[in-house]
Amino acid sequence: MVNLTRIYTRTGDQGQTRLANNESVPKTDPRLSAYGTVDEANSALGWALAVPDIDPGMADVLTRVQNDLFDAGADLATPLDASSDRPALRVEQAWVDRLEDWCDTFGEDLPSLRSFLLPGGTELSARLNIVRTIVRRAEREAWAAGEETSVNPLALQYLNRLSDLLFILGRHANRLAGVDEVLWVPAGDHA
Repeated sequence: MVNLTRIYTRTGDQGQTRLANNESVPKTDPRLSAYGTVDEANSALGWALAVPDIDPGMADVLTRVQNDLFDAGADLATPLDASSDRPALRVEQAWVDRLEDWCDTFGEDLPSLRSFLLPGGTELSARLNIVRTIVRRAEREAWAAGEETSVNPLALQYLNRLSDLLFILGRHANRLAGVDEVLWVPAGDHA
């Protein structure tokens, strides 16, 4: 466990920060953008979980995802070649598999799509779609970081599958509430 005795440290006041392996990098480093956006997604997920009367099964999954996202952020904050006294926290294949299992479970009873969906419906679905788009951005930023430094490819897969799960859970939330999905009508009658 981490012991935080003081929240402010003043160590970043000059535009530098430290990765998990204690390497000093500028705050504009692409790796920081990636794990910062993972943190943003985690915060938005907390906002989604704050919706009253959330389905307990969905809440359990999303709470597990929140913990996994914290770990994924730690993974992105640690270069693959980092040396340390203890092993680095890394996203593992089992995490990706678990997301795929949840996608299958929650998507099993959903109708097939004939078009893209407009985000919305219930408050929970709308919030999950916001989290989904933040996770998509985190994935893009993690790929960009990977172009400059070493990034765990399973962390990239995890973010990709997580955005899929969030899309499915948004649909599931609407279905539980009996709210119809709104299909995108390309260049059609929008009235």
